[in-house]
Amino acid sequence: MDTTANVNAADIDFYYWPTPNGQKVAIFLEEALVKYRVHPVDLGKNVQFTPDFEKLSPNNRMPAIFDRQLDVSVFESGAILLHLAEKTRQFIPANPKDRVEALQWLFWQVAGLGPILGQTVFFRTYASAEQPLAIDRFTKEAKRLYTVLNKRLADREYIAKEYSIADMAAFPWILQHAAQGISLDDFPHVARWLDRVRNRPAVKRAYALGEEIRPSKLTDEHRKQLYGQRTLEA
Repeated sequence: MDTTANVNAADIDFYYWPTPNGQKVAIFLEEALVKYRVHPVDLGKNVQFTPDFEKLSPNNRMPAIFDRQLDVSVFESGAILLHLAEKTRQFIPANPKDRVEALQWLFWQVAGLGPILGQTVFFRTYASAEQPLAIDRFTKEAKRLYTVLNKRLADREYIAKEYSIADMAAFPWILQHAAQGISLDDFPHVARWLDRVRNRPAVKRAYALGEEIRPSKLTDEHRKQLYGQRTLEA
């Protein structure tokens, strides 16, 4: 499948599955109108563990991209967003002070928000046996992180000074708030921001791409892959 736009030399191979981390990159590509080619990485079929994919992503996780213009592959969603932002000079502030502001919130997401919310969903929904201590721990930390974001958004429309890769990184995870046991009634500024980002045309296109690829029903194998229940030896 090809998605084309009006950036002539920016030819990106996008290795993708519609998880929150995959959606981050899909949003950027659509927002920046980058020409890209999608290569589905079907987690249920263990595509991420194939030798060809491992050359692109040594951690056996998607998303990954291959930048044909630079002849380089990039893995880790935060690194991909930063690379694409610098490459296209879009969605990252040019002013050094504003740039630092966007980058620190990007790393807040990749280092804290994403991992904690992922674990929250796992223990609340997919763990083979109920584990109240883990559910309590991760749900409390999820609420703390939502509180941090809610305070941040109290006096601004976007996480940094302007719409940026920081918003693209956080949005797909916050969109799953119900599965995390979070009511946005408690976080009105986050709710306002979520609606603002959700209604961007490029975000809608990115999620439409996911619906084209996603199976109608997740298999047990998909769920295992999503939450790291397989090792290379398994």
